[in-house]
Amino acid sequence: MPETTQLTAVDPTAWTCPVALRDHPRVVMGHGGGGALSAELVQHIFAPAFGGETLSQLGDSAALSLGGVRMAFSTDSYVVRPLFFPGGSIGDLAVNGTVNDLAMSGARAAYLSCGFILEEGVEMSVVARVAETLGAAARRAGVEVVTGDTKVVESGHGDGVFINTAGIGLIPSGVDIRPQRVVPGDVVIVSGDIGVHGVAIMSVREGLEFGVEIESDCAALGGLVDAMLAVTQDLHVLRDPTRGGLAAALNEIAVASGAGVVIQEGDVPVPPAVANACAILGLDPLYVANEGKLVAFVPREHADAVLGAMRAHPLGAKARVIGEAVAEHPGMVVARTGLGGTRVVDLPIGEQLPRIC
Repeated sequence: MPETTQLTAVDPTAWTCPVALRDHPRVVMGHGGGGALSAELVQHIFAPAFGGETLSQLGDSAALSLGGVRMAFSTDSYVVRPLFFPGGSIGDLAVNGTVNDLAMSGARAAYLSCGFILEEGVEMSVVARVAETLGAAARRAGVEVVTGDTKVVESGHGDGVFINTAGIGLIPSGVDIRPQRVVPGDVVIVSGDIGVHGVAIMSVREGLEFGVEIESDCAALGGLVDAMLAVTQDLHVLRDPTRGGLAAALNEIAVASGAGVVIQEGDVPVPPAVANACAILGLDPLYVANEGKLVAFVPREHADAVLGAMRAHPLGAKARVIGEAVAEHPGMVVARTGLGGTRVVDLPIGEQLPRIC
């Protein structure tokens, strides 16, 4: 007779992994990608070191009270490569990105600071062109650059031009926009076609042609948010899905709110050129960066009116409802596919397209 094998009970809770799955002793590109690695960097290094209740909210901008006035404050750095691309430049991004972060708190940006880090050897004509596009973008957005700084690093220690901008703006009375206000039943609206900026950057960076020129959607969203607030101040959360794309933005909101999110995959607006480019490159449009779009969680009773106001604005003409917040699977985003199945839309680990903003 064959020998019998005695099976012993296995306790999965006692399992250990000899190497942490994301144990990075050095910084990797994914730490700047807006995904899980970025979140770990902030949560395990920066947040504990800096502390503070306001920082713990981890929003696109900080909502502050100073002298009885509610204001939003935000800062961002821009390292895009190349400096100029179809539909914009690093100067446009430096203004619009910070203006949009403030707008996601309901604030209309008023003043910006601007810091330039220049690499030794970069042509002065390039610096002048960047400065001109930045100034023009500020005027279009209705903000004023009021202070700044310039540093130069040795040749080989930079990449031409890096920019940091910080901005402040006032939050209207009665406006309280933050992910903690999301509740099951909220309607999820996206303001237009997604994935355009990331694919535009990749096409010019790699010299790829997709039959049509794809231009970045880079734009300042303050006016669109104003139009939405004119309908109702009861917007629960706004987020501009930049690094990590729509998927990262939805996951951040789900985790912060404790609600689940369900989106209808077929309702997410992806233009054919972006869909084709992503198919060729093996990318998921949900994870590709945007620079002129927002996603909103709106109470169901206000959803139709907000959607109408968005569609009446040039930057929201293609706005669509793509899903809702639910009580099930808290902190998780799920997409319903065209075949009737579902898939988890997880937070990306790093970034599909580095250096896109």
